[in-house]
Amino acid sequence: MIAVTRVPVSLFRAIRPHQAAKNLFVFAAIIFAGKLGETASLLRVVGTFFLFTIVSGGVYLLNDLLDVEADKNHPKKRLRPIASGALPVSVAQIACGVFMLGGLALGFLLSPKLALILAAYLILQIAYCVRLKHIVLVDVFCIAAGFVMRTVAGGVVIAAPISHWLLLCSLQLALFLGFGKRRQELVLLGKGAGSHRAILEEYSLPFLDQIILMVCGMTIVSYSVYTIESETAKQHPHLWLTVPIVIFSIFRYLYQVYQKGMGGEPEEVLRKDRTMQVSILLWLVTILLLFVFDKAGKPLLGLS
Repeated sequence: MIAVTRVPVSLFRAIRPHQAAKNLFVFAAIIFAGKLGETASLLRVVGTFFLFTIVSGGVYLLNDLLDVEADKNHPKKRLRPIASGALPVSVAQIACGVFMLGGLALGFLLSPKLALILAAYLILQIAYCVRLKHIVLVDVFCIAAGFVMRTVAGGVVIAAPISHWLLLCSLQLALFLGFGKRRQELVLLGKGAGSHRAILEEYSLPFLDQIILMVCGMTIVSYSVYTIESETAKQHPHLWLTVPIVIFSIFRYLYQVYQKGMGGEPEEVLRKDRTMQVSILLWLVTILLLFVFDKAGKPLLGLS
């Protein structure tokens, strides 16, 4: 009985539900379209969130099946269900197909356009698992593209126009998180990093530090311009008030990466750092209040 019940638990762990935080990008469009209060739209986006969680679970299974031998020699990944032997390979293979195909089928029921995005996401992720993750820089850009697809999907299911500024900010934020993840992997694995993940041989801490600095700056600038020059900003002219919160959040994340050795799993920072949680909540509340009370041509608390 213990062995039978262990498999479902191991399968649940293998699809990495703790990484579902990445799928929160699907909520970007509904927030900036000012439709978060519309129940029907919110339910469609919530459904999209769970569909990406399902499909991503299949991708994680595929990745672990392909990397099982390398994971056995990794200080942390050797504890993963497939690498540790807790989840039989045959079960993982079947579950992988079920999650991928089932997610696509459910996506089609919600929206045919969403199904196309999910299919494109799956194709990209499969290509990443098989080949693209072994190409320097391309590996991180593939990860970032997945985040942008999530943002697009969140807009498609509610038929909301998606600003190019929103996509640009999503891309740059995802690159920031992706390169931060690569940096932490190098720190964790040290000189033997290449033996665990070959692509890490192509990176170095000075190189990644320069990229992170550039992407960090571009992200702040892009978001700042978005809050002033976008169509959404013209309707709600005080969105720029959220810029200091975003800057603080980015700096807080950098603090966790450089001072606390986190960032190997971006969702870990979100899950453990109370200050980051408060900062994000403050940003969300401020955004929602501005959408309700901040209208073009009307002063806000004496600000023109």
